[in-house]
Amino acid sequence: MGKRTISIGILLVIITIGFFQKDELLHLVKQGGTISIFISMLLVAICVFFPVIPFPVLAGTIGAAFGTTQGMIVSLTGAIAGTMAFFFLSRYGFRDYAQQKLMHYPKVLEYDEFLKKNSFVAILTCRLIPIIPAPVVNIICGLSHVNWLTFFTASLIGKIPNILLLSYAGASFSNNKLYSVGIYIAYIFIIFLINFFIIYRKQAKKSLD
Repeated sequence: MGKRTISIGILLVIITIGFFQKDELLHLVKQGGTISIFISMLLVAICVFFPVIPFPVLAGTIGAAFGTTQGMIVSLTGAIAGTMAFFFLSRYGFRDYAQQKLMHYPKVLEYDEFLKKNSFVAILTCRLIPIIPAPVVNIICGLSHVNWLTFFTASLIGKIPNILLLSYAGASFSNNKLYSVGIYIAYIFIIFLINFFIIYRKQAKKSLD
């Protein structure tokens, strides 16, 4: 009970800061400088829990403020910090309560078994191709028996392409807005096609069974 209360308190603080201070924090990000690096990381970490700012907008803004390479490092650091915090809160704050609820959903327990056997590949795939929303991945992995180091490594590698692209698009925005927007639209289109293909294959397989 104590762990759950502390976890709820932490979540409320994170959401409150993100909701009421997002404009001020975003303004500090745009200013650049040393302080804005830490503010940027904090804002990205908050958005892992509660997307007060759409991540593509935030990562693009950070890329515009710091350039492609530094922007990617800043966004990636914040994203991983928030992701791991989400993971550990799920594992140690709500684990007992959530596992009791999951006992009523055998399909989710089957996914837990799948994660234990294929954790790195499964998490990496979910990060590269966001078929499952990131918060859901964080929660399920936190509640499962996935090793934290495996979760960290797969998440880190899987997040790099998306964040690199968004940082590059943001850094290019001031010079060529059409080119910058086109990069992201192309990325979204590719992800959509991959998701469509996966869903189509699943439906085709079900119809054959």
